Amino acid sequence: MAFAAERAMVLLMVIAVAAVKVSYGAVYKVGDSAGWTTLGNIDYRKWSAPKNFQIGDTIIFEYNAKFHNVMRVTHAMYKTCNTSSPIATFTTGNDTIKITNYGHHFFFCGVPGHCQAGQKVDINVLKVSAGAPEPSALASPAVSAGSNVPAPSPSKADAQFIALKGQFGIIMGLAMAMAFFALLS
Repeated sequence: MAFAAERAMVLLMVIAVAAVKVSYGAVYKVGDSAGWTTLGNIDYRKWSAPKNFQIGDTIIFEYNAKFHNVMRVTHAMYKTCNTSSPIATFTTGNDTIKITNYGHHFFFCGVPGHCQAGQKVDINVLKVSAGAPEPSALASPAVSAGSNVPAPSPSKADAQFIALKGQFGIIMGLAMAMAFFALLS
């Protein structure tokens, strides 16, 4: 009976570790189904605005490498679409970038005219402490009392996180049930 309990406990720990690894970091495809392009008038500012980017998230740029690239640049370069000395240049057509620090991460297409046409995105990773946003990081215009400002709708990332939490709960419940039955046998 002790051996069965030990096996159940080991299984429970393996499942818990696997579930935590799965739920760490969201994956965002820039431009969603349209990808990284100048076609279709994609507004990458609107795409990134509702997202809650975190350290550990992955940003994927999918594009036709014959016509586009991705350059990581400074804020000054981003504002002026200056391609002279990027921090990094990506050219595979399926570039995966892991977010490893807070702050703004500026990207644009370095093909002449594409940045000016709007093929640029600011990935902003806000610092939060113990689940509460820092006031300076989230400063926004004041809203007068009684104004009809709608609450923000949950983002797709929030829904994915909630789904992962739900899956984690199901896995943990199954693991606990298995451990219980192992103890009974």
